[in-house]
Amino acid sequence: MDHDHLKDRLLLPSSRAPANGPHHRRAAPTAGGPGGGAAGGAGVSIDVNGLKRRGCVRRSWVRVDAATGAAEAVEVAKPALMRRLDLPARDLRLLDPLFVYPSAILGRERAVVCNLERVRCIITADEALVLHEQDAAGGAAADEAVRRYVNELQRRLVDRTDDLPFEFIALEVALEAACSFLDSQAIELEAEAYPLLDELTEKISTLNLERVRRLKSKLVALTRRVQKVRDEIEQLMEDDGDMAEMYLTEKKMRMEESQLDDEDLQGIGNNHNNHNGFSSSISAPVSPASTPPASRRLEKEFSFARSRHSSFKSSDSSQYNIEELEMLLEAYFVVIDYTLSKLTSLKEYIDDTEDFINIQLWMVAWASVDLKHCANDLGVGKDEALDKKEWCSLITIHKLLQDNVRNQLIQFELLLTTATFVVAIFGVVSGVFGMNFEVALFSVPHAFEWTLIITGVCGAIIFCCFLWYFKKRRFFPL
Repeated sequence: MDHDHLKDRLLLPSSRAPANGPHHRRAAPTAGGPGGGAAGGAGVSIDVNGLKRRGCVRRSWVRVDAATGAAEAVEVAKPALMRRLDLPARDLRLLDPLFVYPSAILGRERAVVCNLERVRCIITADEALVLHEQDAAGGAAADEAVRRYVNELQRRLVDRTDDLPFEFIALEVALEAACSFLDSQAIELEAEAYPLLDELTEKISTLNLERVRRLKSKLVALTRRVQKVRDEIEQLMEDDGDMAEMYLTEKKMRMEESQLDDEDLQGIGNNHNNHNGFSSSISAPVSPASTPPASRRLEKEFSFARSRHSSFKSSDSSQYNIEELEMLLEAYFVVIDYTLSKLTSLKEYIDDTEDFINIQLWMVAWASVDLKHCANDLGVGKDEALDKKEWCSLITIHKLLQDNVRNQLIQFELLLTTATFVVAIFGVVSGVFGMNFEVALFSVPHAFEWTLIITGVCGAIIFCCFLWYFKKRRFFPL
């Protein structure tokens, strides 16, 4: 009844069925009348079953067993994961491939949720679930990242020689994959940036400036991603409680020990009750003030067991030895911090290049200031224009920008004139064959077609030669 009542609350007031049962969700049409507009309206309804189907979409996961290292592909719905691992919906939303969320590492009671670049996984004490969606962002690159993560995790589980818990091994593989991926992208960006910046200092052109602008956009995006991973690791290292929450294997063992103690206490209580029932007929009466009743003692034992079980769940981080996890996080914090320092150095190099270019432009403008023309532009004398030479340099820069636009138009005109010259050569050859006189070449089959082909190839070669000459003489950048 409560479930049907919840469905009725999801529907709009105008779309509820009168009394036809819980499955009739479409409103009956109402007759027109004075109050029909407010009560009837259009028959708008919500498909609750459709909403449930969309909310229970099964996603593909790769499950890696902690004991054997075996991997298998499974399909699990989000509600099933929430019930099984006691995870809120907002944690699973971080792993949704349809959305772009920043990197995050969340320690929960029974699982660790990781979203590190292209690796999105849920780690427990017994298994690791790696999200493997075919339509995830990245396409084939994301599939390759998942495959490498699973293979590396299996290799480390097989070759494991230390007592590192499974959740730390899986977390270490994810951190290593994210740090190595970001570091490789930083190295590629450095290899592209430094030669381009050196070329820009030697030759300032619109093309080089546009390439540097795109490069700086890539640098800002990559720096933001690296900074987010670094902040997540640093936040974990600063909070001992969060690190203690990630000791899933130890918490599982303590929980099992607590359950065994509860069962032992329950067994002792049952035996004690049986023994009291058997000996009550032969034992002498005892004063109530001397010993408490057996039921009172049993209740105290059970309350002690329950309090110990609840105190385990809210235990302080001092009960755990978090040095092992702290050393693991520190190692990858150093790696990601080194990557961030490389990106910071690259950004500083770009800023220095921009300052150098600005200085060059100001020097050119300052050296090319014509005081006489500036005095005319400002409406002052030559001596006053000398005092306002900075304003004159600004006017000169404005004129240089106008000259730059004029130079671009001249360059386009030069390119168009060269193309016209090549086409004119092609037209001359075609015109010769169109003249009315006898030539022995006219009688050769396909002579005209071959002549056109050879002329077109020669025209293209001549045009390329002109472009090479223009580039060599730096008439315009190509």
